Amino acid sequence: MNGSDPRATIERIRDAIRHHDRKYYVEAQPEISDREYDALMRRLVELESAHPEWIAPDSPTQRVGESPVEGLDKVTHALPMLSIDNTYRIEDLEKYGERTARLLPDEEIEWTVEMKIDGVAVALVYEAGDLVRAVTRGDGRVGDDVTHNARTLRDVPLRLLGDAPPSRLEVRGEVYMTNSDLVTLNQLQAEAGEPPFANPRSVVVGSIRLLDPRLCARRKLRFFVHGLGRCEGLRATTYGRFLDEVRAYGLSPTPYARTFRDFSGAVAYCQELIERLHEFDFEVDGLVLKVNRFQQRDRLGATSKSPRWVIAYKFEKFEATTRLDRIHVQVGKSGAITPVAELQPVQLAGTTVSRASLHNADEIIRKDVREGDTVVVEKAGKIIPHIVRVEKHLREPGAPEFAFPAHCPACAARLVKDEQGVYIRCPNESCPAQIKERIRYFATRNAMSIDGLGEKLIDQLVDLGFVRSFADLYRLEADQLAELERMGAKSAASLVAAIDGSRNRGLAPLLNGLSVRHVGARVSRILADHFGTMEKLRAASCDELASIHEIGPTIADSVHSYLQSPRGRDEVDALSEAGVRMESDRGGRSETGPFSGKTVVVTGTLERFTRDRIHALIESQGGRPASSVSSRTDLVIAGENAGSKLAKARELGIPVLDERELEHLLGDGA
Repeated sequence: MNGSDPRATIERIRDAIRHHDRKYYVEAQPEISDREYDALMRRLVELESAHPEWIAPDSPTQRVGESPVEGLDKVTHALPMLSIDNTYRIEDLEKYGERTARLLPDEEIEWTVEMKIDGVAVALVYEAGDLVRAVTRGDGRVGDDVTHNARTLRDVPLRLLGDAPPSRLEVRGEVYMTNSDLVTLNQLQAEAGEPPFANPRSVVVGSIRLLDPRLCARRKLRFFVHGLGRCEGLRATTYGRFLDEVRAYGLSPTPYARTFRDFSGAVAYCQELIERLHEFDFEVDGLVLKVNRFQQRDRLGATSKSPRWVIAYKFEKFEATTRLDRIHVQVGKSGAITPVAELQPVQLAGTTVSRASLHNADEIIRKDVREGDTVVVEKAGKIIPHIVRVEKHLREPGAPEFAFPAHCPACAARLVKDEQGVYIRCPNESCPAQIKERIRYFATRNAMSIDGLGEKLIDQLVDLGFVRSFADLYRLEADQLAELERMGAKSAASLVAAIDGSRNRGLAPLLNGLSVRHVGARVSRILADHFGTMEKLRAASCDELASIHEIGPTIADSVHSYLQSPRGRDEVDALSEAGVRMESDRGGRSETGPFSGKTVVVTGTLERFTRDRIHALIESQGGRPASSVSSRTDLVIAGENAGSKLAKARELGIPVLDERELEHLLGDGA
């Protein structure tokens, strides 16, 4: 496709995309990954942009999908079901957020995040509360009428709940199948001598278009709402309230959807959901970020192909089937006992996978995982592999359930289960396995970044009794280390130097390295920036901690309990005596700074400060950055091209500083 004739190249790419569209949408037999398909589309867009004279009306860039399958009535959507833009890189996701902010200057933009369910897109139309039509997405403008099959879905109400539903409600969503239902279906297939289904989506694609609804009903398909079409009488003015409204009508929105006041919070939640994929009984192939307010969506509009108010953050998913040979448990830094599946080695995403986390005892029970099972293993993005489901139709008769141990495998302490939690823990804080894991984490790059302190060396140091606490690391001597296995004078000297250098990492890395429950790199940075020193942090009450933005009562209680516990006091005191620096590089929040106790809004473009830096500066000088101007705003800092926020500040009589006046106010603190 790199020939010298660009017109011929364009035609070859168009033909390839048409072929793959048919294999994916019509035959449900994709031959390439989503990422390879997206790369083809991007290349075609680039070539057509360079040669607009060769853009044809039937080019894949000029339409959304492929023609609907034959055999069902065709229905034209009242509003097109457009596809959405997507990215696989967090950097591109953040650039999208910046572009959207520029399109709505000086406006607060709320974002809703929801999971992208891997199923079949369908629109349900209700008139006066009654289900009158269900239509597949098709090519985005014309789809197949599958009302007869939608009526068999148990979570699709035939009539909406409530006395006053909208006169017309069109919800759009995903028909899907759970992994557990697929396991059951494949067992029935095996009993009937029929071949098993490869994955949940293949069942949905084949079932939703069946002509006989009785066959579809046996498949136990389900439906999640994730959008809206043409509606009349809808009360909601934001997407979050729309989800609440349809939930009240008896429909099921995509679970775990949350709305955030800023884009950075939405992106952070995406990472959290990706790490929780193993918890969900349905297939997820990305996260979707949507502007929450409908009025802002209307102003953002759409291109010919995609709305500007939404983007999908996708990740590559790889699956493989293998045998689970054995389940063993390991002890984490917080004492959590994690079951691990030992697998027959299998190739997955270019690497050989021989282990997969089972996360906790409840997950073993929920998925009914047993030694000797044939399992489907998945890897999504950079997340560690996890078991999606068990192929129970291949299970040997009489395979015993896994018996979770009652005692710690490292120290023999009796295990306890978290109150109202899912984790089983070793309560012995002196457990050698916990000590090793805490030391390992303390040395990672996100914490104290100690090069040369590897896993096997830590095992030796703990087993020999040289290291029982963080502070013990700073007492190690080169001569002592040189005697250890696979060490020597040069390696020992390098390690001692690396440990010595870690004394000056600062408060945030130290807090992260202490392995306090619920405290990671982001929370550590927030606490370090707010308090500035360990001394001030230790003096803070639980209520004061909980009042900090993004901290809340759970994290506050964990931090306060650790710092006031005998172990926490001893560890921090010992590290201080070892010369570990316990101040923030950003200086902490000033109690007497010029912004002390004030709510400050920044608008427009500043020459000397990025938005992150000016917000950090406001916090360090005692203020609280805010994103919108209201009667509670104390001060506005206005740069070039300041818009509606500046006008509102003047209307309300709120003091305004330009950048020169800001620098004069801060003096040496700028």
